[in-house]
Amino acid sequence: MSLLTAWQFLIELGHEVANPLQPELHRPVPLNGKRILINGAAGGVGHFAVQIAKMEGAYVIAVASTKHEAFLRGLGADEFIDYKKTAPEDVVRDVDVVLDTLGGPTTSRFLQILKRGGHLFPVFLGFSDAEEAAKRGIIVSTTQVRSNGPQLAKLGNLLEAGTLRVAIDSTFPLAEAKQAHERAALGHTQGKIALAVL
Repeated sequence: MSLLTAWQFLIELGHEVANPLQPELHRPVPLNGKRILINGAAGGVGHFAVQIAKMEGAYVIAVASTKHEAFLRGLGADEFIDYKKTAPEDVVRDVDVVLDTLGGPTTSRFLQILKRGGHLFPVFLGFSDAEEAAKRGIIVSTTQVRSNGPQLAKLGNLLEAGTLRVAIDSTFPLAEAKQAHERAALGHTQGKIALAVL
């Protein structure tokens, strides 16, 4: 689901169902030659988004903690910001797209780093500054990700070819699903948490 999320936000929708919380259907934007900032870049959705954006020819600015820098540069990030040391909005300007995989009440801070006409894609609900975004000429858009067979087949081919890769943060046996949820609740993952069905 994480890979589909990154794909459907950045490349192509998996359905034509409008989000009831926004007037327009979400539309991904061409990334070739664009500057994209990915917040939460080391996580499940973020690490795929970094790879997809690079595959599409974007300049990628990855935001995560220092322990993930080498990992994200290895995935293709052109620039890295440790959010624990530097707020992205203090050092970045003129970005075309922000994909905020964390979302929530702090998403609005990214309005100041986007170009007029730029796109802010919060993965989770909770954006409340639509009026400020409109004043700045920024398009804020989200979508509800849905399963899509043809997209899964395409993504499977990209994984098999090594164009995209999955990073596994940790693996738990199915009987320890509770511990896997506890690990997820701690956050700060590097890739996905996997359950092994034996």
